[in-house]
Amino acid sequence: MAYSMTAFTRQTQDADWGSLQLELRSVNQRYLEPHFRLPDSLRDLEPHYRDALRKHLSRGKVECTLRFEPAQGNTTLHVNETRLATLAQALETVRAQVPDAAMPDALALLDHPGVLESDGLDLERVQHAAHALFDAALDDLIAGRAREGERLAALIRERLAGIRDLVAEVRAHLPAILDNQRQQLTDRLNAFKAELDPQRIETEIALLAQKADVAEELDRLETHVTEVERQLTQKGPVGRRLDFLMQELNREANTLSSKSIVADTTRCAVELKVLIEQMREQIQNLE
Repeated sequence: MAYSMTAFTRQTQDADWGSLQLELRSVNQRYLEPHFRLPDSLRDLEPHYRDALRKHLSRGKVECTLRFEPAQGNTTLHVNETRLATLAQALETVRAQVPDAAMPDALALLDHPGVLESDGLDLERVQHAAHALFDAALDDLIAGRAREGERLAALIRERLAGIRDLVAEVRAHLPAILDNQRQQLTDRLNAFKAELDPQRIETEIALLAQKADVAEELDRLETHVTEVERQLTQKGPVGRRLDFLMQELNREANTLSSKSIVADTTRCAVELKVLIEQMREQIQNLE
């Protein structure tokens, strides 16, 4: 199954100790790149969250945002005077070195990590709930990436079917194209047959037919299409392999275009490039 790198989920939980809201958002990225926004009281959860993402995801930029609102009346807030004094001393040092630097107000000081603390909160219960909430969110994110991946795979398969049709069209016309080119060259040389060696004429005709023969390119196109279809059914990340196959498909389409000697083949080569580019854009979203 192909997985997309794009998905979003939001999970919430309310309890007597307060409420939690966790969001996971993933977008395209070459490697796995997690980012976390966690409350200071729950910052210890980051290693667990990071390990879980690495275990289940291979690529994508993943943003994890956790919000915690303690229940009113269940906690008492107080200022950590030692922490505040250390912060104030640091600010005085800054003021001495940079007199024009703007100083934070009281609310900004309270928002600094470790300055404002709460009593009466069973933090262990909150952490346990936050663990469970993250696991549920990750499951939902993976399911969303799977659904989006299936939609992308369906779009890619539509383009693959179009490529097969174009290859079949060129292959069906190929004998007539080669015969027509042979006849045109023969007619042009008939006026000079008394002056040219008949064997040389046959050699030139054979060389022209060889240059115009795209059967090998058509075979490789079909081989690459089959491999793309196979990759879409594999387990694990397939995006990079599919991206490489798009390069190979595009190379064969370019060769087909350069060998084109009739308008129909040129048209098919252009349509092939369009389909390949459409697939490549979709594959950029696959894990």
